[in-house]
Amino acid sequence: MNIMPEHKLSSVAPLNQCNAEKKEVELILVKDQNGVQYTSSSIIPSPSDRVGHIGTEDNRETWGKKIDFLLSVIGFAVDLANVWRFPYLCYKNGGGAFLIPYILFLVIAGMPLFYMELALGQYNREGAATVWKICPVFKGVGYTVILIALYVGFYYNVIIAWSLYYLFSSMTNELPWLGCDNSWNSENCTDPQVINGSVIGNGTSYAKYKITPAAEFYERGVLHLHESRGIHDLGLPRWDLSLCLVVVVFILFFSLWKGVKSSGKVVYITATMPYVVLFVLLIRGVTLPGSMEGIKAYLHIDFKRFKKTLLIFYSLGAGFGVLIAFASYNKFDNNCYRDALLTTSVNCVTSFFSGFVIFSVLGYMADKHKVSIEDVATEGAGLVFIIYPEAISTLPGSTFWAILFFIMLLTLGIDSAMGGMEAVITGLTDEFKILKRHRKLFTFATAFLTFLFALLCVTNGGIYVLTLLDKYAAGTSILFGVLIEAIGVSWFYGVDRFSEDIERMMGFKPGLYWRLCWKFVSPLFLLFVVIASTLTSSGLKYDEYVFPDWANVVGWGVAMSSMLFVPFYAIYKFFSLSGSFKERIGYCITPEHEHHLVAEGNVRQFKLRHWLAI
Repeated sequence: MNIMPEHKLSSVAPLNQCNAEKKEVELILVKDQNGVQYTSSSIIPSPSDRVGHIGTEDNRETWGKKIDFLLSVIGFAVDLANVWRFPYLCYKNGGGAFLIPYILFLVIAGMPLFYMELALGQYNREGAATVWKICPVFKGVGYTVILIALYVGFYYNVIIAWSLYYLFSSMTNELPWLGCDNSWNSENCTDPQVINGSVIGNGTSYAKYKITPAAEFYERGVLHLHESRGIHDLGLPRWDLSLCLVVVVFILFFSLWKGVKSSGKVVYITATMPYVVLFVLLIRGVTLPGSMEGIKAYLHIDFKRFKKTLLIFYSLGAGFGVLIAFASYNKFDNNCYRDALLTTSVNCVTSFFSGFVIFSVLGYMADKHKVSIEDVATEGAGLVFIIYPEAISTLPGSTFWAILFFIMLLTLGIDSAMGGMEAVITGLTDEFKILKRHRKLFTFATAFLTFLFALLCVTNGGIYVLTLLDKYAAGTSILFGVLIEAIGVSWFYGVDRFSEDIERMMGFKPGLYWRLCWKFVSPLFLLFVVIASTLTSSGLKYDEYVFPDWANVVGWGVAMSSMLFVPFYAIYKFFSLSGSFKERIGYCITPEHEHHLVAEGNVRQFKLRHWLAI
């Protein structure tokens, strides 16, 4: 279908024209995006590009409803960390004072990068790798974030499997972590009712007291950690946890095998259920004795701990390729700016709200054992699989509360795992068309691959493997990936050109604040955090177990395996091109649809005004 000159004018037609013309305007806008060359003075159609991309746009799946997309993004961003990490870090780093740097980091880095990824994916309608047709030399960072998302799936699915195991274990009249007369209990198992501050002694906090029934159920009954001497002694996968892992992987597969049409419906349950459960648990929590003391401790402002928060960076999900993948299935004129503000705000409010749920129960535990809040406060698996379940077991109707709590953990994990796997699937199917033609088979292969590697984490020493992956798979590497993304979009592609792309989608340019954040503030902040996290990195530990040196080397190998895609692909891209040194550089940093300008010697990035533009 030829685009006549007068049709170019229709791309700026008023939106209040008749419906038929409005549809034509939207179609032309998409064609302008992918098949029309933009220069500073005119619009130049490229017939070859136009023919090549129209089919892609027409065939690309879109979300069934706008709410499907919003719930998917919220479900991915709101994960287990909102419950098991944020409240504790808030408490340990100044309570209410912690909110100051948290909101600051959110505003100068979290929101701008979230917005950037949504806009990048929506405009180009591609996954994390192929989206870098805007600046080919940075395509390696696309592979970096895809690999990181895959690594996270290796261990994150195991945590969901633990939640499923606990859910099944809760379906009894008496919760299995209530007493010491079970097969997995040690001789040292102590009834928690007789434990108080004077019994613990030696400065040991209750949260680290590992001979309670709840602690022994987790470490001995579920993990069988007592049967492993360390990361060098893993043993065989546990059949019960492996079975739970199979269920989790099948849930993920059947949620994703039909693309966003199927996953967009699953999140109606997985993204909303946690809020229902959190609200119910809060109502129950605040009625417990000592709950108000717990909440006061959570909100207590202590500026002496304020400085410790400066190195804390909270990811809203940017950098995993998930936001790019999700946004690529949006309609071209979707308001992703509003989506970014809404979803990031929901994520942060959820984190803050969950603190009330957690600390109301921690206050109850402290009151029950006559210890301070600090003695029962902890984070991670120790909080959601030991302390909270123990508190629940002492309540009337404990079975009901346990089932409710672990359903919440299960749904929190599932939609985040779905997002990570979708980033891998979309990123690679967009890059390799043969995979797109066999999406269902590739989805199954991806799910099966995560299952195979996750088996290492359901062995007797699996917690050591999980701890290693948790620190190295998506630590410094994810910050590095987001940093390279920000530099690639804002500096090499150009923040002014990126703003024009957004204007074509939504009819308005991002404000000066967003452009300054994209170009200067966010990259500098990320650079600081990457350097700081590298320099302050310490050896791995799990409770009292210190990992051997070779385990830390393996961990850094995992981290580097994803980060090295950036320089290796840049070198490959440069040497795979033909032409002079200058022309090769030009082809590397010029959008693919403008490569004809390189041959003409008209490379935008070779001009000073490109680098000064905002």
